[in-house]
Order: sequence, then structure tokens, then C-alpha cells
Amino acid sequence: MEPPQTSTPEPLQETLIPAFPNDVALNILARVPRCVHPILASVSKPIRSLISCPFLYATRALLNSSQPSLYLTLRVPSTRSLLFYTLHHSPNRHRPLLVPIPPLPSPPLVGSAVAVVGHILYLIGGSVDDVPSCHVWAFDCRLHTWERAPSMRVAREFPAAGVVDGKVYVIGGCLVDTWAKNKNWAEVFDPETDTWQPVVHTECEVREKWMHASVVIGGKIYAMADRGGVKFDPKEMSWNIVETELDIGWRGRGCVIDGVLYCYDYLGNIRGFDGNMWRDVKGLVEGEGVEKKGLSLPRFLCGATLANVGGNLVVVWEGKGAGEVEIWCAEIEVEKGEGRELWGKILWSNLVLKVPKGSMIVNCAAVTV
Repeated sequence: MEPPQTSTPEPLQETLIPAFPNDVALNILARVPRCVHPILASVSKPIRSLISCPFLYATRALLNSSQPSLYLTLRVPSTRSLLFYTLHHSPNRHRPLLVPIPPLPSPPLVGSAVAVVGHILYLIGGSVDDVPSCHVWAFDCRLHTWERAPSMRVAREFPAAGVVDGKVYVIGGCLVDTWAKNKNWAEVFDPETDTWQPVVHTECEVREKWMHASVVIGGKIYAMADRGGVKFDPKEMSWNIVETELDIGWRGRGCVIDGVLYCYDYLGNIRGFDGNMWRDVKGLVEGEGVEKKGLSLPRFLCGATLANVGGNLVVVWEGKGAGEVEIWCAEIEVEKGEGRELWGKILWSNLVLKVPKGSMIVNCAAVTV
């Protein structure tokens, strides 16, 4: 296959690989897995500069070489700080590890929402010393840099957020006690124009302050409050109440894979909702299934965080260590079986980080870069 035609920007005029033109070298290096980039950075100064250049990632996208990565936020109560990590699959290690990334250049936030558009991870709202914030931070997952994005019209903590057609929709997180908060109870951010606009919600009957979970299913945003929830269709600009069956079975932070919403239930088991009913994901408990792999998951009575990483279900949870908190992670290949059964195959399950006692997982998200 003929490589895509690319031109080399000014910062990359130095020779990347001797005996190769830079456009050929660029197409070679863009195919190298991202987990090897730290090794590449030590090869030469030109290659180190290339790895920190957005042009490399544009080329990776053209070559379909982009890879999904998991980004995780932890809170450490002793310092009230937020710690940010990415899951790193090192070629020199037998198991993946959480690697720290630059901290947020802001006081610690509580109750922020997360949304991903392309290679940008948005941290939306939250509170500082119990004062809700309208600030939005954008993290470039290619270059690992933070910058301020345009602020929302209304300050929020614990809002719901969802991305549809490249736009970020934020719902709730504020008391509807003023005209401005009522009008802007739901807002939409367009990264193309860098602007926030209110979303009409005259049909919406649920206008709770705090939203404990949100996902996008079939182009509709589902936002769950403590009691009940709403679903919003941006194309039709219509609001509806979430079905009772979905509401009753939804607990904690879930994710959607192939139209199925996955989360855990009150017994600590992972379940999936396929639009009609909740079903247990089989194959995750030791002894289930014909091909036993020797891997199993605990019951998530203390909660877990789920994410769709490249079409696989990634589960992150807290375990108890000796005077510290262990962060565990597992990757599961999920599929639909006969009779609409849901099956999962655990690809790996490992301890990925140890943090001070009292630390907790705040959120996680998958970003493709």
C-alpha cells in the first residue's frame, strides 16, 4: 500500500532516520506503537522532537495507527490533590502499569464531569472548597498538556456529560433557582467555534442538581439523578424520562459497547442492558464457561469504574493493601451469545498501582491517539 502523502513541517527538517527521506521515515515511525515512544525518544533529538509534535499523530490517524488509551483520575484525601494517570503497556514488562501524567494547573476539583472529543479530554466544572465552578480544562492526550477551555455559562458540580457529533452536552449539576440557571440547566459546547450555548429543555420534567452517571446510547444522552433520569436526543431536540427498568438496574459509572450499557449491580456483578432487560455478563466468575482461563473478577460491592477501550470492557477498582490502596485493572472482551446472552472473556487482570490509604478512583475515560 502506498503511504499517504504528507509534508514535513519546519521543526522536522532534521534527518529522522539516516538513508531515508523524512516523509518515508515519518510513515515508518508513525506505525510504531505508542508504548514504544519513550524508547524512541532516547534514539535521537530529531525523533524526540517528532514524538512531541502533533504532526506525528495526524499521520498516525491517516495510517489508522491510532490506539486507544485509558486515562484515570485519583483523589488523595491527605493532600486533597487530584492525580492523573494513563495506562501504559510497556514492551519491557509483563503487565501494564498506571503512569503519572502532568497534574491539573488548578486547585483540586470535586465532582467534575469528563468528556472526550478526538484527542482532547475535557474536565468540566466541579467545586473548590464547596464552591461550584464554571471552568473547563482541556487535556491534549497527544502532548500531555493542559490548557483552559471556554467557561460554561453556569457553575456546576456533579453534572452529566455526553458527546454527540463532536459536541459536548452538559446536563444538571446546578440548582434551578435563578432564571439563568433554569435557561442553562443544559448547555452544549462546540469545539469548532469554542462557544457554549443553552439547550432548550422545556419538555424535561427532571431537573435535579446532581447527576451520578451518564452515557451516550444510540446518539442519545442518558443522565441519571438519584431518583430517575432523562434521555436527550440532540438531533430531535427532544427530552424523555429514562425507562424504569434501566433506572432500577443502573448503578455507578458504566460504559457502552456495541449499544449495550455495562455497569455493576447491587450484588457486585457486572451486568449489561441491551435495551430491553438487564443480563449478567457470564464468564467472569471462576469456573464459568467451557474454556476456563484461571482468571476471575471480585464482586464490586465497593464500586468499580468501567470504560470502553477499543471495543473491550476495561474495569478499574480499588483493593485493600497493607496500609495503602491497590488499584486493579482488568480488560474483558465482551460479546453477545445465543438467546441475547452476554459473555465476557478476561484478557488480563493485574495490580497496576499502589496509592496512599484513603485514595479513591474519581473517573476514567478512553482516548484514541
